[in-house]
Amino acid sequence: TEPDANAAILYREYKTKFMYSEALGFYSETEILERIKIYKKDGFEWGTKGEGLYQSSNGRKEEMRGLKAYTYSLSANGKIESEKLKSDGIFDEKSSKYRRLKKFTMPNLTEGCVIEYRYTLVSPFIQSLNTYKFQESIPIKKAYLRFAAPEYINYKKHQRGWVPFKIEKDSKERSMRYRYTSSAIATGDVIDRAQTGEITFQEDISVVNMTNVSSVKEEKYTGNIDNYLASLKFELAYTKFPSAPYKSYSTTWDDVSETIYQSSSFGGQIERVNYFKSELDPLIEGVTNPEEKMMRIFEFAKSKMTWNSIYGIFTDEGVKDAYKKGSGNVADLNLSLTGMFRYAGLNANPVLVSTKANGIPIFPTRNGFNYVISGVVIDGSVYLFDATNKVGEVNILEEGLLNWQGRMILNEKTSSWVPLLPKKHAMQNTMLNVQIANDLSVLGVSKNRSTGHYAMEMRDAYKDLNSDAIRKRLESNMDETEVENVVFENLEVLHKPVGYSYSFDATAAMESIGDKLYLSPLWFLKTIENPFKLNERKYPVDYGYKRKDRYLVSILIPEGYSVESMPENTNFALERGLGSYKYKIFTSGNKVQLTVELAINEAVMPAEDYGGLKRFFELLIAKENEKVVLSKT
Repeated sequence: TEPDANAAILYREYKTKFMYSEALGFYSETEILERIKIYKKDGFEWGTKGEGLYQSSNGRKEEMRGLKAYTYSLSANGKIESEKLKSDGIFDEKSSKYRRLKKFTMPNLTEGCVIEYRYTLVSPFIQSLNTYKFQESIPIKKAYLRFAAPEYINYKKHQRGWVPFKIEKDSKERSMRYRYTSSAIATGDVIDRAQTGEITFQEDISVVNMTNVSSVKEEKYTGNIDNYLASLKFELAYTKFPSAPYKSYSTTWDDVSETIYQSSSFGGQIERVNYFKSELDPLIEGVTNPEEKMMRIFEFAKSKMTWNSIYGIFTDEGVKDAYKKGSGNVADLNLSLTGMFRYAGLNANPVLVSTKANGIPIFPTRNGFNYVISGVVIDGSVYLFDATNKVGEVNILEEGLLNWQGRMILNEKTSSWVPLLPKKHAMQNTMLNVQIANDLSVLGVSKNRSTGHYAMEMRDAYKDLNSDAIRKRLESNMDETEVENVVFENLEVLHKPVGYSYSFDATAAMESIGDKLYLSPLWFLKTIENPFKLNERKYPVDYGYKRKDRYLVSILIPEGYSVESMPENTNFALERGLGSYKYKIFTSGNKVQLTVELAINEAVMPAEDYGGLKRFFELLIAKENEKVVLSKT
């Protein structure tokens, strides 16, 4: 049904049941089976599978057991050949102190092959089970889920995505044998004996069957596509074991905050100050302005410690050791920063964040967050800081962190939501002065100024490049243009706009036909391709942050030529003020002057606005590709 698909999931199966052990109590076992047909080389990425495994501070951990995997392909004589996954195709990667990634890559991938793997995911963390996914960026022919929970454990169900699916319910009696230890006194000694018991209970069963689930086509400005796929999440609601009281797990966000704050790897870390006092005191001595104080501390913290690329809301090294070592995970750096702010008398608190890659926490759970930043409140305004990002600025977080809202933990009992998105637009101002010489060469100078996230992106992209690499990178985004004499301003000076200028030769971008010249007045600044190509999009458009692009172009008309025709002025807007476009062109003496402004006023737009946004860019592209015609006089 999707001939352009590079692969298809022929069958995906989840079977979850609960077992019991004396050490763990009830724990979950999820059998996973998947069969995938790979049609094209682009589909080889589906030959690598990763499963995130969590381990708690008390040693309880998730495990992947019984992995078996095969690649099936047709030989030249038409026989089906299989190759088994070997140990050299299995990898363990540590992503934090408490998380690791178990990966495997299938052998002998070829176009037309079928891969099949199965394993069992064992987890003692029955409060936070993985999401069951029924939709992907490739089609799924058939998906099946059977989730069977003992009557003692009750779960709420949260459905996601726009593809409807039915959850069938059933109940069956089940008997389960388990082992336990009993003690007996023999000849005056206490002797432990292994015993086997059996328990019979009702299982509450949920079943999902789905067939021919269409793929989700991912395009620009998507964020994390997993947030919008058809899926099912089970949330532990309560437990009621025999001879035990009813226990509710329907927590609030304040409950979550209290649990996290009480951890020795979180709240206790913020209160430690002795390790940085001797260096911080001289830095803030005599500083009374709170804004200046927080900026000094922020830059100091970034200079003292480097992020080791490991995520987490709990410290790995501990703030003191991370400070001495000069590196640590996200929590090591940002809880240390929060402690410094508080020591200096600022109203600072940690802010829990779920990165876009981690998804949006749809109900109160501490596992919904994988990142922590620091927030300072001054006169009712919240200032956000992330010490992991060397080119980060106040309230300018990396785009991967701009995910819904963050949860500021005020104390053990109280927390509140804070917006993560910047209130101001990121601004890109560009001024082009273009001269068309008598020999019809086109030479010009571009002067640019970037603020906000645009400035951060420029620093990320160019700060470590030599002059030749800078020139090549600039030219890669320009159509038929050669660049030289690139000069940057404030590229390595934070909290100021990044300025840059360069000269260019755009001769190839102008056509000379007969006695007429045809040119696009925006030159290499024009938009060529619509980022929105789907007929319909069922998930939001995520720009990450508000932005505004302004262009001012001045074109010197060569001697002996005059303007024969040029585009008409226009301006149009998206509904509800989501965005706008203004285009004004006129002649002034021997020059063509053009001003253009594109504004995107909301970082995230709902799916129902997609059609209007697509048409908006169709109009924009058509306008920007119109020509100015100069003719000989």
